[in-house]
Amino acid sequence: MTNNNELPAIVLPWPPRTLSPNARVHWAKKSKAAKIYRICCMALTLESGVRAPEGRVLLSVEFCPPDRRRRDDDNCLASFKAGRDGIADALRIDDSRFVTTISMGEPVKGGAVRVRLAGEVSA
Repeated sequence: MTNNNELPAIVLPWPPRTLSPNARVHWAKKSKAAKIYRICCMALTLESGVRAPEGRVLLSVEFCPPDRRRRDDDNCLASFKAGRDGIADALRIDDSRFVTTISMGEPVKGGAVRVRLAGEVSA
């Protein structure tokens, strides 16, 4: 399995704190935050002009936190679920086509999530 035609990065906002699995917030507040974040990520993906490759889609996600505090990569990915769904909405694909890799990047002011997409080609 190799990458083919990797597309430029889409820079998305850092997920709201209320979407963290560790957040203890009312379900309605979390639901509203997820909906807003999903729509935001969908709009930014559409704005980027990226199109879905055929077959499985390699989704490389780099979390650039807003500060130097330690974070678990699994919590970052869970917090980003609505964003991932927004990307799938924009590409008009089922998110089950994603093969996801995650990494932790250097902190940036306000935080960011850098996403790269690529198609999968069999060797």
